Amino acid sequence: MQSHESRLQHSLRTLIEQRRTAALAVTAPSDDQGGLAPLISMVPFAWCREFGCIVLHVSALAAHTAAMQQHAAVSILFCAPEVPGESVHALERVSLQGVASTPPQSSVLWSGARAAYVARFPESEFMTELPDFRFVCITPSFARHVAGLGAARNVDANDFVAAMNFQASSN
Repeated sequence: MQSHESRLQHSLRTLIEQRRTAALAVTAPSDDQGGLAPLISMVPFAWCREFGCIVLHVSALAAHTAAMQQHAAVSILFCAPEVPGESVHALERVSLQGVASTPPQSSVLWSGARAAYVARFPESEFMTELPDFRFVCITPSFARHVAGLGAARNVDANDFVAAMNFQASSN
C-alpha cells in the first residue's frame, strides 16, 4: 500500500469520487449497412476497488448496452460541475478509455461489481434482480486528466487504478 498521494492523484480520485454520473461513449451501429457511429449516454457508475474497474448497471433495452456487447472499447468522461462566473476552460476532467465486459451472473466479478454498485447506490438494490439489467465492468486502459488550464497529463492504467485505490497508511 502506498503511503503518499500526490496532488494530481488526489485531484483525479476526488473528482471521480464526487461524481455519481459520467458520459459514456460507445460505438454503435448507425444503419442497416453495418455502419458505425459514436453514441453518448449519461450513466451512473461505481468504482470496484477489489477488481480495479468502473461498474455500470445497464438495461438490455439501452442502445449503449448492445453497443458495448458488439464493441468492447469504450470511453468515459468525468467532469467537474461548472461554477457560475468561472471559466469553463479550466474545468477539471478525466477521460478514461477502457474495455467493457459483462460478468456472468453469480460469478466472483459479478458479486464484486454488485457490492460496489449497491454500496454507492443502495436504492438500486432491487434493480440488481431484474432480468433485463446487467453489470458491465470497464477495465481502464488509459486516461487523460486535465486538472485545470495548462495542467494536463496522461495516466496509464496502473497509475489510474493506484490513484482510485489509494488509502493513506495509518502508520
